[in-house]
Amino acid sequence: MNIAEIAGQLTHTGYIVLDNPLPATLTAQLLTRCRHDDRFHAAHIGRGTDKQQIKSIRGDVISWLDESDSIDQAYLACMETLRAGLNEALYLGLFDYECHYAIYGAGSGYAKHSDVLNGKKNRILTTVLYLNEDWQACDGGELVVFEPEGVDVIATIAPKFGTMIIFLSEVFPHEVLISHNTRRSLTGWFRVSGS
Repeated sequence: MNIAEIAGQLTHTGYIVLDNPLPATLTAQLLTRCRHDDRFHAAHIGRGTDKQQIKSIRGDVISWLDESDSIDQAYLACMETLRAGLNEALYLGLFDYECHYAIYGAGSGYAKHSDVLNGKKNRILTTVLYLNEDWQACDGGELVVFEPEGVDVIATIAPKFGTMIIFLSEVFPHEVLISHNTRRSLTGWFRVSGS
């Protein structure tokens, strides 16, 4: 990954879309990991006592990365390099990174939302890596990123294999449009200390 390019674009626009920023072999291995869906469970919204499952808002199933798995370790090592580089370039104070695999079945999406949980200032940067081979426009499932007020669309990203978006979690509301095919991704957040 070109950390200087990422830092510059985050400073300029607050988000960046990258084509294949990871080694091809690692991206392929991550897809294989995301196909083993026996360990996945329904995603929720909220945190703690406010946590609830509402399929009309969020329809994916998720599996948090396993730090004992060598493939997950390799991805987390890439994200650690990115964390350290962005801290050096932008003084963000990023402390750690949490990440899960996500699978959206056909007919599911995620309504417009913010990645910052109520009452918390912890998630600073969101990352999404797409793991969908041969994705077609008719498959839907695009990520729509809105300007900070949440009205105008500033980016629409097709979830094509190897594409990654990084954006400021506190700034940009976003949604996942309904998928018409199985949609796989890795979604993570760099956080500040105290979360």
